[in-house]
Amino acid sequence: MAEPVHILIAQARFYEDIADELLKGARAALEAAGASHETVAVPGAYELPAALRMAMGSGRFDGYVALGCVIRGETSHYDYVCGESARGLMDLCTRHGIALGYGILTTENREQAWARASRADKDKGAVAARACLEMLALRRAFNDAPD
Repeated sequence: MAEPVHILIAQARFYEDIADELLKGARAALEAAGASHETVAVPGAYELPAALRMAMGSGRFDGYVALGCVIRGETSHYDYVCGESARGLMDLCTRHGIALGYGILTTENREQAWARASRADKDKGAVAARACLEMLALRRAFNDAPD
């Protein structure tokens, strides 16, 4: 990473233990890359797009990492939360060109969620943080490209 970057990590706290593990992975990856970061907590994955949109107006952040977990339950609520949070985040990416690392786990059960969140296993928090940095580098490459 050539220039210092400042990243916002937005963390959905509905499943606090899983959210904490995702956050540890994301922070470690950003720090390893030399990026500074701030963290904001929201109640659940559904609130993540609004939190990022609010933060965009501050001008403080070069990129964003969205972390959370949605575990399927007995109703269709899972489908709405997964679909609308993903759509909201993608809308921010395509409309505003933000660099985003998507770290919302969508699983059938807690065991699947832990396997993906665990820093000793799939470490999806770190994966999302690295994706944000890669998209930020891509955006910078396009912005620096000659016309």
